[in-house]
Amino acid sequence: MQKRLSLILTATLAGLLSLTACGGGDESDPGKSGDKRLTIYSGRSENLVKPVLEKFEKSSGIDVDVRYGTTAQMAAQLLEEGERSPADVFFAQDAGALGAVTKAGQLATLPQEVLDRVPAAYRAGGGQWVGVSGRSRVLAYNADQVPQEQLPNSVFEVTDPRWKGKIGVAPTNGSFQAFVTALRVQHGDAKAKEFLTGLKANEPQIRENNVQIVADIDAGKLAVGLVNHYYVYELAKERGGTPETLKARLHFFPNGDTGGLVNAAGVGLLKRAGSDPDARALVDYLLGTEAQTYFATETFEYPLAAGVPAAPGLPELTTLEAPKIDLNDLDTLDATVAMIKEAGLA
Repeated sequence: MQKRLSLILTATLAGLLSLTACGGGDESDPGKSGDKRLTIYSGRSENLVKPVLEKFEKSSGIDVDVRYGTTAQMAAQLLEEGERSPADVFFAQDAGALGAVTKAGQLATLPQEVLDRVPAAYRAGGGQWVGVSGRSRVLAYNADQVPQEQLPNSVFEVTDPRWKGKIGVAPTNGSFQAFVTALRVQHGDAKAKEFLTGLKANEPQIRENNVQIVADIDAGKLAVGLVNHYYVYELAKERGGTPETLKARLHFFPNGDTGGLVNAAGVGLLKRAGSDPDARALVDYLLGTEAQTYFATETFEYPLAAGVPAAPGLPELTTLEAPKIDLNDLDTLDATVAMIKEAGLA
């Protein structure tokens, strides 16, 4: 366990595990049985999920204490704490982190009726986690600087010299790391290293997160950037308009290209909460109509359950030409982060 933790901590997490808790749990508690209080480790940012968790509190009467950090930070903390963790629920940004915690044997198996509420592609093969919302990787671009006919058909084309100094990436962001893991899974480590080396040689503009990348694309400071699809919608909402009013636009990679990876944000229950009715109530709520509508209309992600449609203007999830990658295979975050660092991107 220590070896696995040290590898993950190499992912620029050293010194970041002393996160401040919004609340706490009883670390000596060997199990949970519906005490109307849940401790959630959230790799999803507070501004995105706090409103929906507050809605759950109000409707259920269950108090929720949340520890926020990046998904990698929360996964690392869970691995460090092991059975001592006060966490009941892991709410992760991507399937890879959920898979890493699953491999450590820390997540309970969810009931089949819960798993069946989402397509099989967006849940753990062994039933330890279930997807809540989907996000597609895209190339965001400035419509004034990049004509549509010049958009790349493959993510591998962004290493072409014509994009030198013009592309934004966020190497320490979990979604970028999941994308690189997908490259490794689909094309092998040698090809993934070649891509990262070529990207580094193209002098990419490094940003802390996708929000900054999209804002800079819209402002004309970047021509293109590798991000998740919903950040363009969030920027438009922040400015009181629609995506059509922005200079930043979305390009969905075609033909099953790895650049079009569709990942899932999801939840898993720690073993101490595996039979806790309060924890089950949270999972049911996140897969229900109210929460799924929230993710569609407020965070502009793809709802994965309850038959809720995607935000207007987004292509339907089933029409995306996503790569055929098993999300359960994206659980080698440690090796991916090491590869990104070796390439000099982080």
